[in-house]
Amino acid sequence: MTPTPEFEGVVGSSWRESTPWWPPDPVVPTDAPNVVIVVLDDVGYAQLGCYGSDISTPNIDAVAAGGVQLANFHTTGLCSPTRACVLTGRNHHTNAMGRIADLALGYPGYYGDIPRESGFLPEILAEHGYASIAVGKWHLTPEDETHAAASRASWPCGRGFQRWYGFHGGEVHQFVPTIWQDNTAVDPPRRPEEGYHLSEDLADRAIRYLGEIRTAEPDKPFFAYFATGACHSPHHAPTEWIDRYKGQFDEGWDVWRDKTFTRQKAMGLVAPNTQLTPRPSWVPEFSRLKAEDQAVAARFMECFAGYLSHADAQIGRVLDFIDQLGEADNTIVLVMSDNGASAEGGMKGSINDARIHNGEPAGRRELRARINEIGTESAHNNYPWGWTMAGNTPLRRWKREVHEGGVADPCVIKWPRAISARGEIRHQFTHAIDVLPTILESIGIMAPEKIRDVEQSPIEGTSFSYLFNDANAPGQHTTQYFEMFGSRAIHHDGWKAVTFKPLAHMYDDGLDPEAPFVDDVWELYHVAEDFSEVNNLAAAEPERLAAMVELWWREARQHQVLPLDNRPMAALLNPRRPFSDRRRAVFWPGGEVLPEQVGISVYRRNHTITVPLVVSETLNAPPEGVLLALGTVLGGWSLHLLDGRVRYVSNFLGSNVTVIESDEIVTPGAHTVGFSFSTQGEGGIATLWLDGKVVGEGSIERVTLFRHSISGAGYTCGWEQGPAVGPGYQAPFRCTAQIQKVIVEVDGPIVHDPKAEFDAIMAEQ
Repeated sequence: MTPTPEFEGVVGSSWRESTPWWPPDPVVPTDAPNVVIVVLDDVGYAQLGCYGSDISTPNIDAVAAGGVQLANFHTTGLCSPTRACVLTGRNHHTNAMGRIADLALGYPGYYGDIPRESGFLPEILAEHGYASIAVGKWHLTPEDETHAAASRASWPCGRGFQRWYGFHGGEVHQFVPTIWQDNTAVDPPRRPEEGYHLSEDLADRAIRYLGEIRTAEPDKPFFAYFATGACHSPHHAPTEWIDRYKGQFDEGWDVWRDKTFTRQKAMGLVAPNTQLTPRPSWVPEFSRLKAEDQAVAARFMECFAGYLSHADAQIGRVLDFIDQLGEADNTIVLVMSDNGASAEGGMKGSINDARIHNGEPAGRRELRARINEIGTESAHNNYPWGWTMAGNTPLRRWKREVHEGGVADPCVIKWPRAISARGEIRHQFTHAIDVLPTILESIGIMAPEKIRDVEQSPIEGTSFSYLFNDANAPGQHTTQYFEMFGSRAIHHDGWKAVTFKPLAHMYDDGLDPEAPFVDDVWELYHVAEDFSEVNNLAAAEPERLAAMVELWWREARQHQVLPLDNRPMAALLNPRRPFSDRRRAVFWPGGEVLPEQVGISVYRRNHTITVPLVVSETLNAPPEGVLLALGTVLGGWSLHLLDGRVRYVSNFLGSNVTVIESDEIVTPGAHTVGFSFSTQGEGGIATLWLDGKVVGEGSIERVTLFRHSISGAGYTCGWEQGPAVGPGYQAPFRCTAQIQKVIVEVDGPIVHDPKAEFDAIMAEQ
């Protein structure tokens, strides 16, 4: 927002000697287009229909058919850094988002807070009369700033958007999400049993906001940022959408990959001489899996496909509404993915990512037994590595890495009024940082020198509007560095040098994560002719490789990439904001979800919970409802009343549920409910108290070491987010007794497991 200009009227002693004057409204560029940017999550190069997939994505395909499809579009390889690039036009390290904020480091390129010098697109557009809305995933705010007492300066409405409806963090449960409206937590409008799904809700909200804009300002251009949760895990979709793909993936990832590659060549997406990269040694051959495991793997992919197709339908609803407004012709629509397909489901696939976070992945026997749960609200599923490999066809590797499988991603754009091309493919190199300058140039405005009196850093992207109507135009983005967790690459004039740096011994690749960076082996590819990085020319072109590596170092120094750091635990051992080791916390009933990492830590610590409450004499049934809860059906615990009895449920990673219940009824009047936990080994003894008397006791074999909650869940008081932690009740299960407060007290130091903490954070990106 610009400062108020100097008054140009006349102020006299009264109105008779005065002349009024009003500051001018922002000047809207002539015939300014609307702008819609759709960001998909974890969708690989080969997973959209227009990129060769047999997954149905007709609405995204229609965008490609109505404009141009970028065959050589690139990202950072990870969600938050890419989104920062899109919204600012600067590289992720320039944005202090070299990683996600949850793994920030104490260096300028890794602080996790995007500086004010990197102005956001809606901040720029506001100065030119645009209304801007954001719907869906944000993940540009550190987790420790996503609670009720946070400043909200880095939330969407603090960075230029007038309205926001969506979620913080890397992922969220698609049937029971934690949702924010502007700066306030809100409940989803429906429950899962009422047919709720987040993608539909986001589309509903986008349509509502756009309708409100048009009612109030018929001629005001708008910018809509629509960031679905799809297709990040959990791969949730309505049953009928999953069922559409029954049997479609039974042949497995190797056959699917071959067929997709054939389609990609036939449609001209990749050159005829492009080679399919070999299957990595750590990805099993599908035909060698047992029949039961093949069925599980196919089910995982059916859920992903249903999830993507369902999201595509919701994108279509938003675009149809813009058409209904009569504005489709002058609306720029860009649809992209933030990184390559995700390998976070592991070799076998995951039915509950909390299990992976805590080092307890489900085995083949359990996956077979629970095959019908995959894709439902009781699961948090992600497909196995084989489908990740296939999803990035024909490219090498995947998300979080800087070979093309991690950084080459789908992107389609249409603008009927200005892009005459229809269904044409463009092969010029482009990058996420190019999106903002392309939008600004298309509108006809310049990036400002200041935003809110803050000097702006230079835009680092290059507009690609030059290729809209000229397939043969020379590429203008000629040099681009990449870095993610120590893996590095440099693209320059059709060549690419790249080196992979492992975080840990995650795959059987024979590389030592602790090897000095100077010992890393660089590869060299002529990607203008070898897009899939099959033919390593490092030995044949040593001088070119040396020059490329030196160019990478120059770019790294210029963009705050250094120091290189691939240590998995570095950010956790020296955190951005250390976890508060408070020994006492007070919760008040009815408040919003408190992020688990912001609240008090009870992991494997002796602790007590004290709840003074009042049961009304007029209550017509025994009191019931949640007193305090943490987590969901995927793992956690809940202290509650059920049929008037005090009850505690411990859910170890969705696989081992322990219920402890009192044998006394809580009668009308004032009472104090208590709970105590004494650690013993990996579990402990839980005791229930009522007015100072022991009313229940039991042994809990194992408790979660780190992070019960995933998908946006956390502490709730007086209600539970759900799906319910344990049996016997359904969330939100609001308490019918009057809770005065809930006091949690702990004893002993915080138990840290840095590896588990790192795995948890990484699995949520």
